Amino acid sequence: MNESDLNIEKLGECKVHTPMHQSVFIDDEEDRIIFSANLRDLRPYIEVCGEIPCFEMAGPREKIYFDPSKISCGIVTCGGLCPGINDVIRSIVMSLYHHYGVRSIWGFRYGYEGLSPHHGHAPIALTPQVVKDIHHSGGTILGSSRGPQDVCCMVDTLEQMHISTLYAIGGDGTMRGVKAIHEEIHRRGLKINVIGIPKTIDNDIAYIDMSFGYITAVEASKTSTYTAYVEAIGARNGIGLVKLMGRESGFIAASAALANNVVNFCLVPEVEFTLEGFLQALQQRIIRRGYAVVVVGEGAGQNLMRADLGTDASGNQRLGNIGHFLREKICEFLSAEKIDHTLKYIDPSYTIRSMPANAWDSAFCLLLGYNAVHAGMTGRTNMFIGHSNNQFTHVPIPLVADKRKKIDPRGRMWEDVLSCTGQPEKM
Repeated sequence: MNESDLNIEKLGECKVHTPMHQSVFIDDEEDRIIFSANLRDLRPYIEVCGEIPCFEMAGPREKIYFDPSKISCGIVTCGGLCPGINDVIRSIVMSLYHHYGVRSIWGFRYGYEGLSPHHGHAPIALTPQVVKDIHHSGGTILGSSRGPQDVCCMVDTLEQMHISTLYAIGGDGTMRGVKAIHEEIHRRGLKINVIGIPKTIDNDIAYIDMSFGYITAVEASKTSTYTAYVEAIGARNGIGLVKLMGRESGFIAASAALANNVVNFCLVPEVEFTLEGFLQALQQRIIRRGYAVVVVGEGAGQNLMRADLGTDASGNQRLGNIGHFLREKICEFLSAEKIDHTLKYIDPSYTIRSMPANAWDSAFCLLLGYNAVHAGMTGRTNMFIGHSNNQFTHVPIPLVADKRKKIDPRGRMWEDVLSCTGQPEKM
């Protein structure tokens, strides 16, 4: 990767003076964010390219591309639910309306289906009055869906409604949709830009430190791990088993283990384990301490079940239920070893993802929405709002098209998890 890989596409030169009244604006040349705070990560790029790759800093510019009085904007939410979606919708509407004076804002319903006329989902006119209280509720007032739609039909809708900017809130599948929509817009030579706001409760999008909803999910998971602990110590040879979200990245499970230091085993997709090794370690823990708390990410141990369940509407591989699998195998093993036990299984996934955002995520979502609007008004496109080195950034979508952020089994976070749980390094 070099500096050119971090360049952001634009519709054209910014010639319109912003209506925003403030003293601090972002300088495109000077305000740059180094893509990593770790010198070890930077050295290869410095040696090969002779430069340090930097992201554009997000934020308001003195000159913008669009005349706010002449544009219409659209918002769409896609994929699974996540704490904070309504906060982001509200933030975008409030910024467009109050910061820039945009009066035509449309919400497309049920994900990308809302951009395909044959589904019959009429768009919703969004105003500050409509969205003023939605941040107190979980979910999304626009509804959501998974799966791709016909790109030509979606761009037809944008063109017919005279949409200048589409703000798409969603995960990796949504960002692939943003890229496809952008390419069709570019093919037609239209002056429409597309801005992504990454939504992944698993915190697994590359080149960003944090995604919204993740902190709320970790905080909420603390109730489940504590409940599992209470159930485990309340019974002779008690076991509390908690399954948390994390298809390919185990950040929620790992952070939950650190957040509530009662977890004895943390199983994540990035670190393979054998069933025999895990069960033997669990048995030793039960014999030694009389109870155990196990947290498992939903994508962990998929190789143990050997089931081809096909793919979902978004093209993701369907997962076997590792929670049910471990519950069955633990009970079978301990019964065969003639160890009386009590196992309580907890899966809070839908409870957690449907919650309103906590205070930290609410503030984070507000700034995500603001910065998405600032980027959109300057004509930037085919990008999403990231967060790196404690700053909001502009990230080109092609840069992360085939990448996913994961826990490094040899990194600091996993070492901290091993220290916290006391589980064997290899099982």
